[in-house]
Amino acid sequence: MGSQEFLNICKAKVAEYHNQKKDKTDATPTMTVNDVFVVWYSKSLQNHKALLSTPVSDGMYYELTYNGDKNELYFDAYKKWENICYPM
Repeated sequence: MGSQEFLNICKAKVAEYHNQKKDKTDATPTMTVNDVFVVWYSKSLQNHKALLSTPVSDGMYYELTYNGDKNELYFDAYKKWENICYPM
């Protein structure tokens, strides 16, 4: 699987997940793949990993990992609870 193919699949999975899980009373329009953006991406040998997010201010981010040995895609959804700045 090529990098662009992997990222296209990831964006589709994130949009699909958001649309299935969003609150039915939420005024947020249906998410499309064009709304999803890649924060970070890496490929090593036959494996891919990407962190993705959306412009929705719900604090969610998504980690997708493709295991090329098993031909499996793993999807993790995370919620950002806090962002604390510590002066150093």
